Amino acid sequence: MKKMIQAGIIFAAGLLFFYGYQQYKSQAMAKEIAGKIIRFHVRANSDAEVDQELKLKVRDAIGAYMQPMFADVSSIQESRKVVMENLSGIEAKAKQVIGQEGFDYTVNARLAITDFPEKTYGDYTFPAGEYEALEVVIGEGAGRNWWCVMYPNLCFFNSAYEVVEEEAEKSLARALTQEEYQSLMENKNYKVKSAFLDWIKEKL
Repeated sequence: MKKMIQAGIIFAAGLLFFYGYQQYKSQAMAKEIAGKIIRFHVRANSDAEVDQELKLKVRDAIGAYMQPMFADVSSIQESRKVVMENLSGIEAKAKQVIGQEGFDYTVNARLAITDFPEKTYGDYTFPAGEYEALEVVIGEGAGRNWWCVMYPNLCFFNSAYEVVEEEAEKSLARALTQEEYQSLMENKNYKVKSAFLDWIKEKL
């Protein structure tokens, strides 16, 4: 009986090590992925229906403005340069839409490091972490936000947001390693793994 208990403890410890290593590997990969991506992030003034509708109109205007600029962008450095050179133009487009809709909200566009939770875009689930993002804040910026991946360009192929076209998928695959790209489509359930780890720890 004692040997069985010892064997069980060794087995549980082995599982704990294995899943701990897998978790560490996943976190390291998430950080690598975040370092190769720039997001486009629009924050609404509030959760009021009119503010949420305004957010999407601002998104569409900025998308139409930026689309031709990203047609030939092939690196994160180029993407960053395009954004930095057009921040004033992005703000002007947003203000134009806001004024046309009868609002007088302020707009702030910047390239910033922003903390994102795990989110799904099309068929891809991007891990939580700190991402570089073109962040457009409307008014108080207290409402639900909208986002997509600006580099590699998943946003500006057409107006069908949330639908990732084949060329956009190829662009994403080129920017990431094969393992990183595959991980985005596996949609891992990290909460289940964490719960299992907690259960194992209790048994040791």
